[in-house]
Amino acid sequence: MSPLASISTSYAPRFAEFAFEPGFTAAVDQHVAELRDKLAAGGGDTLLPRAPDPEILSDYALGFLDALSENGWREPVGHDYAVCRLTAISWLVRRHELA
Repeated sequence: MSPLASISTSYAPRFAEFAFEPGFTAAVDQHVAELRDKLAAGGGDTLLPRAPDPEILSDYALGFLDALSENGWREPVGHDYAVCRLTAISWLVRRHELA
């Protein structure tokens, strides 16, 4: 399974939390915006943002997962920076059908 498909499978279920966790929703939205900027997937001349390049997003995701693993990160019950970032990656994958 590709890294993007794996992240999407693991974190897409968290989308249901958007309905009752506005703070989480806002945090994920900010992470999506940061990822678009970081990966140069801004809107350019169009009103709608472009899809990120799947290879670049995949490389970023692998590096992020490696850093989490090196630091011994375990997914918490709530939301931390990593959960928000992984949920944002999952949202981009789902939104732009990248996996």
